[in-house]
Amino acid sequence: MSIAHLSPSEAMIPRRLFSIVPKSLLQSSRNFTAGASSTLPPRPDSETAPPPLTQLSEDETAFKETVKKFSIDVIKPLVRKMDAESKMDKSIIDGCFENGFMGLEVPSKYDGPEASFFNTVLVVEELATVDPSVSVFCDVQNTLVAPLIIQLGSEEQKQKYLTRVHKDWVGSFCLSEASSGSDAFALKTTAKADGNDFLINGSKLWITNAASASFFLVMANCEPEKGYRGITCFLVDRDAPGLSVGKTEDKLGIRASSTCPVHFDNVRVPKSAILGEYGKGYKYSIECLNAGRIGIGAQMLGLAQGCLDNTVPYLQERKQFGSRIIDFQSVQHQISTIATDIEAARLLVYNAARLKESNLPYIKQAAMAKWYASVVATTSTSKCVELLGGVGFTKEFPVEKYYRDAKIGTIYEGRNFKHPT
Repeated sequence: MSIAHLSPSEAMIPRRLFSIVPKSLLQSSRNFTAGASSTLPPRPDSETAPPPLTQLSEDETAFKETVKKFSIDVIKPLVRKMDAESKMDKSIIDGCFENGFMGLEVPSKYDGPEASFFNTVLVVEELATVDPSVSVFCDVQNTLVAPLIIQLGSEEQKQKYLTRVHKDWVGSFCLSEASSGSDAFALKTTAKADGNDFLINGSKLWITNAASASFFLVMANCEPEKGYRGITCFLVDRDAPGLSVGKTEDKLGIRASSTCPVHFDNVRVPKSAILGEYGKGYKYSIECLNAGRIGIGAQMLGLAQGCLDNTVPYLQERKQFGSRIIDFQSVQHQISTIATDIEAARLLVYNAARLKESNLPYIKQAAMAKWYASVVATTSTSKCVELLGGVGFTKEFPVEKYYRDAKIGTIYEGRNFKHPT
């Protein structure tokens, strides 16, 4: 075989290995290392250039301004109180519904906003610039709970839940357990058939929004002997007998976001409570978490931006050795690096969101966006604390909270020590 006929990836492999490395593996390697454009169909020809990723439409800009105003006027005055008490103020929960930040993609048939997935990204990002706890509150409702019901629900389920998730009902996604974190499908919660009903038994841990949830999407195994192929998704109302929510976890960060255990003790649900198909819960979990990573990427992006926005004004006012801190070149270098990292994260997040919205492959790009944005959030908040010195280490200044909140981005929706894609 002539080197001229080899692809770039093949040309890097010694000739003697061609008899060892299967062609399917070579192709898999190319798919993994290739850029996003290589896996996409050509876009339609047009006489006008495609818009930049960060250029928003008039509607998107107006919506983002609405979120920003709510964040500054309503959320900001309550951030420290909610963080100290580990509880989200009811006015914030009500405000998120009243301003149309919840159930964004719910169709108009169910009186929903029928907005775009990208609007969800804008909401999550903008809320996180002020309080990442409120951001993830909206994120779970918009990337995990509502989409699953929209895609899989029966008409009866849609009439019951979709008419409320944009109005006044919070939903929680129950997957994680004591024995199943990253290995999510090792879950022990069971759903045993009993006539036309199922009896759910088990406990879920680390359940976001559990304290304020009106209902839960519960992953339980109907046939443990089949392994993950027995996992089924159930819609379970909060007032179901045998269901109880434990106390809120005392967390490092995003403290106003409720994270609680949820216990199921012979919780009886009808067969009609199954969301989607029997035994397909594992598939639904994987698919919705792929989209969820874009949401977490947006949260980390907004968090990093908010931290930087709160840091720079202080550096412009504080003087040392007769000069403003911002005027020292070494400080300018660090600020420019943080700003560049944030912009790079924004491009990754927006690109993944636009791909999903266009019904194009996005799974790899979503994982990259979540991983990189969380790395940027953790490194940039740490640098900002250092740039501020002593004041950055106190709760009188908001930067230390961003620093604490950032850590969760490297943990949920796929821990960062695992391969990002």
